[in-house]
Amino acid sequence: MLTNSESDPLSGVPSGPRPGWQTGDVARAACVVLAVWFGLQLLYSVSALVFLVFLATLFGLAVTRGVDFLEKYKVRRGVGSALIVFAALGVIGGGLALSAPTLIEQGKELQTQFPAAIGKLQDWVDSKQRTGAIGAIIGAVAQGDTPAPPVATVPNATTPSTTAAPTKPSAAASASSPQPAGVAAPVAKARPSEMIKAKLMDGMSGASSYLLSLLSSTVEIVGGLIMLIFLVIFIGAEPDVYRGWMLATVPAILRPKGREVLSEISNVLRKWLLTQLLAMVVMGVATTLVCMLLGVKAPFALGFIAGLLEFIPTVGPLLSMVPGVLMGFVDSPEKAGIVAVAYYGMQFVEGNLLIPYLMRGEMDLPPAITLVAQTLMTLVFGFFGLVVAVPLTAVLLVPLRMIAERENAHEEELMRFARRTSVMRTSMMRTSMMSIRETAEHAVSRADRGPSLMDDDVPPATGS
Repeated sequence: MLTNSESDPLSGVPSGPRPGWQTGDVARAACVVLAVWFGLQLLYSVSALVFLVFLATLFGLAVTRGVDFLEKYKVRRGVGSALIVFAALGVIGGGLALSAPTLIEQGKELQTQFPAAIGKLQDWVDSKQRTGAIGAIIGAVAQGDTPAPPVATVPNATTPSTTAAPTKPSAAASASSPQPAGVAAPVAKARPSEMIKAKLMDGMSGASSYLLSLLSSTVEIVGGLIMLIFLVIFIGAEPDVYRGWMLATVPAILRPKGREVLSEISNVLRKWLLTQLLAMVVMGVATTLVCMLLGVKAPFALGFIAGLLEFIPTVGPLLSMVPGVLMGFVDSPEKAGIVAVAYYGMQFVEGNLLIPYLMRGEMDLPPAITLVAQTLMTLVFGFFGLVVAVPLTAVLLVPLRMIAERENAHEEELMRFARRTSVMRTSMMRTSMMSIRETAEHAVSRADRGPSLMDDDVPPATGS
């Protein structure tokens, strides 16, 4: 019996691979599928730890630049990394301590003003529910998934009552039209504003309970912060050690390319984090100033919320708009509209001028890919998935972008080579045609000069 690598002894021609899968191929494929499946299950079960390590790597790469700078002044890398991390924590803690009284006071004001804001929103919805397109949108939002109200039925008149003696009908009941036996009695329909308010309150309570349960059950807050701090110190002090361990899992022939990919990933993540931190400060300050100029209540608390949510691209700025617009409804719907326009203007400037200027093409993620990645990560991993969706997507797109750039450069080189070949071929053809033409003209000119010059242009011999 011949194997795939043997040849037929009669013909001497290799038999070639047999069509279809053999038993060994099926077994190897099954092992690969099971390994991938169990790996994904393991990754999902420890996703909180994986995301924590990813965030530590993200912050550690930013700390590395400061550690490199301190190393020039003879500061050991471990000491320099710890100094930078604790100095950053001190600055953040000091800023929070200085602004804590104002934030607490305005946070309480937000809490007390929210019911009034929702009431104003409710009145505005009721006033607009019969107005053209706005009324149709409000009706669709209100009816969405709202369950039907309970229906009260009138018992059949022929069924004798055994629990109570019959009573006389009231005047109001006798004046109204009689209801047939067994037919549902009309129930007052809830106003669209009531349904929208119920949905809004349910969504806010569900989101808060989900976030609190996530923080309390998945990762203990104190333990997670301590682990994050020490991981940032270790990674910021010796990034080359961990990079070398990662490269050790790559074949030697691919390590130069792997080193290049890891270096590009480090640059992209470091640039993204520094950009987001600067954008958080800018948007927090800008939101506070705009809310103060517009006379919106609790401007410092709204600015703090906007700056904090700026860390989550695309989704965070939209979420930060909700409390600002609701606080605008406390005064009037017109002010709420002005606040919404102001928020949109700040986000437009930030997304189209500030972020592109700071990133300068280092991480050009299309908005559609960003939104899809955030939605998918949120559905699968929850809040932590939403936080790390954008930088993780950037990490995955770095090697793809490098491959695309290499292929584009290869294609451009092929096109340049084809153009050079075409030019050389055209030049050779022109040179050949010119040579043939010159040879023909030279032969004609020799023929015109007579037979004495035909014999290799040798002059006649002279006698002595």
